Amino acid sequence: MRKVRILAALGLLAAATAANAEVSSTWTLTNDYDFRGITQSAKDPAVQASLDYAHESGWYIGGWASNVDFCGDDADPDCLDPSYELDLYTGFSGGEEGGLGWDVGLVYYTYEESDLNYPEIYGKLNYGMFSGALFYSNDYVNSSENAFYISGDVSVPLPQNFSITAHAGYSFGDFWDGPPGDSGSDYLDYSVGVGYTVGHFDLALKYVDTSLDDGDFAFSRDDVFNSEGRVVFSVATTFPWGEK
Repeated sequence: MRKVRILAALGLLAAATAANAEVSSTWTLTNDYDFRGITQSAKDPAVQASLDYAHESGWYIGGWASNVDFCGDDADPDCLDPSYELDLYTGFSGGEEGGLGWDVGLVYYTYEESDLNYPEIYGKLNYGMFSGALFYSNDYVNSSENAFYISGDVSVPLPQNFSITAHAGYSFGDFWDGPPGDSGSDYLDYSVGVGYTVGHFDLALKYVDTSLDDGDFAFSRDDVFNSEGRVVFSVATTFPWGEK
């Protein structure tokens, strides 16, 4: 509850800051919270929301929250079982309209009453329908080990508000260097999907999978941290609604 109040305070601060700024909030409903190919909600539905403040200089700050499930039906009292994740981030973005765009920033992942919190820095580039990103943490999930994530995305616009999307990402670094049965090994995640915009709502359907075999990820059990191929559907909308 305390972190929710912090997020609300950030929104009030943003609304009261200088002119030539923009405050927005995006709400998403999905059948599975997918993070780099691995479910964070034990393949159960998730409600997600962000609150963002952007200044004309390119500086932005915001927060994003989602419900999570890291234990499932496990009765192990030692299992860390936060009910929500709250990510706080800030950065700068820029570029020329229709040209090369860039984005650099810092995100801090927090989880309700757990010791999994960790920071990550990132850099992103985009040009037309293509985008790429590199993430780095020196203390991934508070493990004292570093981790990298590199990704590439394509979004191809189609007539009638449709689009085709494709994504590939690779997780590597000290955290992922352990053998099967430890934290796991370097792995690839990928997805292909279709998007559709109707009114103020963005619908997305994708198939996501990873190069991990069953049992490669030590923390997975039943549907918790499942990395097998699956279909993810989401509906999102961003406020304030403008005219379309």
